[in-house]
Amino acid sequence: MEEIIKLKSVAQFNAERGQKTRHPLVSVLDQSQSSPILAARTLSELYIIFLKDLKCEELRYGRHHYDYEEGTMLFIAPGQVFGFEEQGRMLQPSGWALAFHPDLIRGTALGRHIKDYSFFGYDVNEALHLSDRERQLVLECFHKIQFELDHAIDKHSKTLIVSNIELLLNYCVRFYDRQFITRDHVHKDILVRFEELLDDYLQSEKPHTLGLPSVAYCAEQLNLTANYFGDLVKKETGKTAQEYIQGKVIDLAKEKVLDISKSISEIAYEIGFKYPAHFTRLFKQRVGQSPQEYRMLNE
Repeated sequence: MEEIIKLKSVAQFNAERGQKTRHPLVSVLDQSQSSPILAARTLSELYIIFLKDLKCEELRYGRHHYDYEEGTMLFIAPGQVFGFEEQGRMLQPSGWALAFHPDLIRGTALGRHIKDYSFFGYDVNEALHLSDRERQLVLECFHKIQFELDHAIDKHSKTLIVSNIELLLNYCVRFYDRQFITRDHVHKDILVRFEELLDDYLQSEKPHTLGLPSVAYCAEQLNLTANYFGDLVKKETGKTAQEYIQGKVIDLAKEKVLDISKSISEIAYEIGFKYPAHFTRLFKQRVGQSPQEYRMLNE
């Protein structure tokens, strides 16, 4: 079984790359100045943002692989595993890296909404690809943080560092929005497959045996992370993935409710609800009438 190394601190992250630690909770590294590192699988307790300048070593993230191209960003959150293929080799890092410990942002506005940056849950095949201008903006943010780290730590340091990290993340939100637009043809194909997946699921025995289709299930079937899939559906349709699934379920329910040979409870179980009351509540919320009222009005 492959060994997984735990990355617990910024100092450890820096030391592995032969670079100095200027602040115990945050680091910005020009990786061209780093020493070669041992290829290994790593469980991170830090937030890490990689910006790659050139095509370099194949990174493995979760169960997937990714060849970095120029101007690609990857976001790693505490609790995630990343590493390289062909473990045991010495590899020369390239590009830039920003690493910070959760303690840096604890109690700050960024700390309170860091989970809103859903791209920390994206997989490598959903990495952010930057234009030249976007890459320059990212580097400007890195340089501002680096300037603060080179400056003597004072009462303003934390505020300015955290503010620039937040600025960087907000730029990345914008850049991902642009990427969703520029890759529109790819996403349209995913939505078509999503529709087909839901239709096949709902017309099978799966609802009765497995329950309602979940966002996580659909994302997995489409080889996407739940975060990326949810963001994609929201940007393309204006609805959350859950709302979209519920809409399909209710469309099916409207047809089945008109079959008076079955009780409302039987239909609820058949569609995948554990409790008929939950079915009735959702139906009324989406249709404006209870299933029984809808049946009576459409007889």
